[in-house]
Amino acid sequence: MTGPTPKPWIMGIAPYIPGRSTTDDGRKVAKLSSNENPLGTSAAAREAFASAAGRLERYPDASATELRETLAARHGLDPARIIYGNGSDEVLHLAAGAFAGPGDEVIFVRYGFAVYEIAARRVGATPVVAPDKEYATDVDAVLASVTDKTRIVYIANPNNPTGTYATKDEIARLHAGLPEHVLLVLDHAYAEYIDGDAEDGGMALAESAPNVLVTRTFSKMYGLAAERIGWGYASPAIIEAMHRIRLPFSITIAGTAAAIAALGDTAFVDHTRAHNAEWRAWFSDEMGKLGNAGLRAVPSQANFVLVLFEGRLTAEAAYKGLMEKGYIVRWLPGQGLANGLRITIGTADETRGVATALRELAESAG
Repeated sequence: MTGPTPKPWIMGIAPYIPGRSTTDDGRKVAKLSSNENPLGTSAAAREAFASAAGRLERYPDASATELRETLAARHGLDPARIIYGNGSDEVLHLAAGAFAGPGDEVIFVRYGFAVYEIAARRVGATPVVAPDKEYATDVDAVLASVTDKTRIVYIANPNNPTGTYATKDEIARLHAGLPEHVLLVLDHAYAEYIDGDAEDGGMALAESAPNVLVTRTFSKMYGLAAERIGWGYASPAIIEAMHRIRLPFSITIAGTAAAIAALGDTAFVDHTRAHNAEWRAWFSDEMGKLGNAGLRAVPSQANFVLVLFEGRLTAEAAYKGLMEKGYIVRWLPGQGLANGLRITIGTADETRGVATALRELAESAG
């Protein structure tokens, strides 16, 4: 006897594989595989989370009114045009669910975030991969991939898992070249880590254009990965469509309280940003010293660095060697990056340690 048959496009999905937290033998080691905040979470956010323990019997506010109003005040936005979700992943899925389906095409760049393909296939749309340019977004390649079937273009900026960054001019040129019926989704999960005051203009486009959605998250800079709080900003028509399929209670009371408090703790954010900038630059410089051994760091604007292995030491051997030495990083052969490791910027000790371990592995490989 046979049971229900899944839709063929569902069976075409390669399930998302998160970064590991333990070694093959179960040891707990330095986890540099998931781009989490090595400094933890704001004390104010932790206190707000704990204070919500007395309301566990209550459903969350289905409109997340206080969170939306706090976000709007923080970023100078219209709260009515903010949508929330269970991490920015849910908001990315909502975009596909509202604006794509069987017969449609969804574009993302080579070495783009794995969720984009899953979101496209989940609704029966056809994924289209635009070629990269040195591991970065190639605007011309994306525009050349557009057809009359294109409905969505996903761009992570900075990009995950490469850390590369498309400038404000490049994003403006991409948007200008897209047909008005194509939704441009700018995934800003790592936007807080960009050097200085640079930004890609995405939020201004979402404010003025009818076909731009910007997504953000509290999982990275704010250290709230456990609570899965994400949000998006777009035109009223886009937000209204996405609300129709949004889960009504996808974020918790405690998580929401923590997110609101985190927004107010600017000192923690500033400290996190400074720490990341310092140690990202230091780690990239250390990888530059290993160029003769075939290691190369892709310039990053995120809280991680993609290290390429182009010599005797392979990425797979380095991945296993680092695990033996007490460091778990991200090896992504399933995303076409069998020659690279994505390494989160950890604490000072973790960052120094993983750099030393890589140097030792490179030297032993000859």
